[in-house]
Amino acid sequence: MHNSSLPACPSSGGPRTGSGVSVGRGLVYVTVAAVAWGTSGATAALVFDSSGLGPLALTFWRTFGGFLLMLAVLAVRRAPRRQAAPGPYEPKGRRVVRALVVGAGFTVFQAAYFAAVDGTGIAVGTVVTLGAAPVMVALGSRLLMGERLGAGGRVAVAGALAGLAVLMLGGDGTGEVRPAGVAMGLLSGAGYALLTVATRYFGGRGRGTDPFTTTLTSLGVGTVCVLPLALAEGLWPRAHELGRTVGLLAYLVTVPTVLAYGLFFAGLVAVRGTTVTVITLLEPVTAAALAVAFLGEHLTTATAVGTAVLLSAVVALAWAETRGTAASVPVAGGGPVTPEPAGATVATGVAEHDDAGEVRPAQSPASEPLPHPASG
Repeated sequence: MHNSSLPACPSSGGPRTGSGVSVGRGLVYVTVAAVAWGTSGATAALVFDSSGLGPLALTFWRTFGGFLLMLAVLAVRRAPRRQAAPGPYEPKGRRVVRALVVGAGFTVFQAAYFAAVDGTGIAVGTVVTLGAAPVMVALGSRLLMGERLGAGGRVAVAGALAGLAVLMLGGDGTGEVRPAGVAMGLLSGAGYALLTVATRYFGGRGRGTDPFTTTLTSLGVGTVCVLPLALAEGLWPRAHELGRTVGLLAYLVTVPTVLAYGLFFAGLVAVRGTTVTVITLLEPVTAAALAVAFLGEHLTTATAVGTAVLLSAVVALAWAETRGTAASVPVAGGGPVTPEPAGATVATGVAEHDDAGEVRPAQSPASEPLPHPASG
């Protein structure tokens, strides 16, 4: 993802990065991750039905379980290997601030997403979160980091607002789109924007960490932050159908969380960020398909149109960013020549998301688009 001029490899797997992951395999990894994230909303709905847990308690069990499992994954990854060059020194106070800010954004992102699913359904909750998040990242990057939005970015923001308006106005009286749930989806997008912009800010100043460590830290901070609220809401599932609840929670922790993010991070070394942005639109498609086919949700014409407009805005944002990053071309005997970008030079999505979740530090604040957020 960070080197678009990958050397050719004689094997049939296509071009490979330094990690040995081919582009084709990276595309498969990201696709599987997006589909896995798309199942998290349906899983959450089933957990709500069988356990009596609320969104905050479900968030706690996901972050706590994911934290423990990620510890085991990192223990395996840290087997003896080539020593990486030490990064810039970061004072302890700044490390704490970074961890708290990113972790708080991650917690809001996850908890509000589950509240959106509980409040307005899987399809609408997922679409609102994933449609609003990259637009909020673009606006946050413009306001807080001075990144140019560009004409394409402004069109994308307008398209996202129009899609939200169609969702809200078109769902009036149908019961399929509920304002409280939509508000939770927007809050989830804001939480994602906070963690992404913060990650870009620290990463752009040489104070970022690797994606797995950032995810582990975010899960740990999220667990601590949400525990008091989960206790107040009701932490323990009811005894009735306990086996089913435990099985669903185990799936939520392993497949849409640890496995999906592991595949996602592995795929990122070979796939461009803009391509990832488009591929991860499989997540809301998967979520909507599961909701309609198995959970009895209905998509009205207005909901379908609003969804199409909102997701088109994400594609437009990715396209605008491609125009900006494609202008950077290497020249013989020197570094890249970067003309003034014609479109947006802002992040389109996750880092290391959603469910969303998991945040990947950008190597440069404005030169490389971040992937789309994963609510799962």
